[in-house]
Amino acid sequence: MRTVALLGVVVSASIAALGVGVYVALKPYLTPDDFEGTGGGLVTVRIPPGANAGDVGAVLAEAGVVASARSFVNVAEDRAVAGHLRPGHYRLRKGMAAGAALDLLLAPTSRMVRRVTVPEGMRASETLVRLAAQSGLALKELRAVDTALVGLPKYAKGLEGFLFPATYEVEPGDKAVDLLTAMVERFGAAAKQVELVKKAPYVHLSPLEAVTVASMIQAEGGRDEDYPKIARVIYNRLKRDMRLQIDSTVLYALGKRTLKVTESDTKVQSPYNTYRHTGLPPGPIANPGEKALIAALHPASGDWRWFVTTDPAHRITKFTDKESEFVRYREELHRNLGTK
Repeated sequence: MRTVALLGVVVSASIAALGVGVYVALKPYLTPDDFEGTGGGLVTVRIPPGANAGDVGAVLAEAGVVASARSFVNVAEDRAVAGHLRPGHYRLRKGMAAGAALDLLLAPTSRMVRRVTVPEGMRASETLVRLAAQSGLALKELRAVDTALVGLPKYAKGLEGFLFPATYEVEPGDKAVDLLTAMVERFGAAAKQVELVKKAPYVHLSPLEAVTVASMIQAEGGRDEDYPKIARVIYNRLKRDMRLQIDSTVLYALGKRTLKVTESDTKVQSPYNTYRHTGLPPGPIANPGEKALIAALHPASGDWRWFVTTDPAHRITKFTDKESEFVRYREELHRNLGTK
């Protein structure tokens, strides 16, 4: 009996020891170390792309933001937001409770990022100036980027036409080449979406010519529903070997922005001047958006050979197949502009 009792004591002690060992082993998971409060002292952390909650927790723990990676993982899993964590640079504080750190990671204002918005129709030179102003990148660096490094389509001659208008995010450490590459990639996605390479031959154009037409459509402005009609005017004039006589090509050649194109302007010596040269200009004159690309590939049906934006303030554009009406529309434009 004494032996049995002694054995029982030993077994009980072993079980107790085992329990203590299990508890010690599981303690970091059951009750992981955690700070209290919102911390103090700013620190910047970078969450890499593809990081899961455990990876993020490890980054925060190493930076001293949270006491342990497990405390962060537990909170993220309890709130079911582990899949909502985004990569990027964040401004946090040291010694934060895991829940407080998670709150900041989910707050858009904590993410260190600049957003750059480029509207449709800007020229490449104008776009670079805008990028410098909004991104914090030096204009000199943007202009110095080797275009061979940004992933331009094989048919492109340069950046003009391929810096796709959209909103982009620039994070600390991003370089000028990174931003321009993102814009060219965005163009590639749009080109694929509208099947540019496949459908350009349907309108008897090369891919570069299709982008060139889209750039003129975009530069001429007007309303979205006018774009396919402008495309049709361009194609009707090309078919008849008529000079396109598009004002925006003259302004591109002059490096100007104005609604008032003079007769003297139309005499500028430039291959981009469609008042002097028949056919398309040698390349795009602006960066078109997706609607302009679609219009270039899917022109409207009609016999129009002229169009005039008679009321630029209200974006009213009129189309005609009669030169006499075109003259009247031009007079209407000049009256609205106060140039006659």
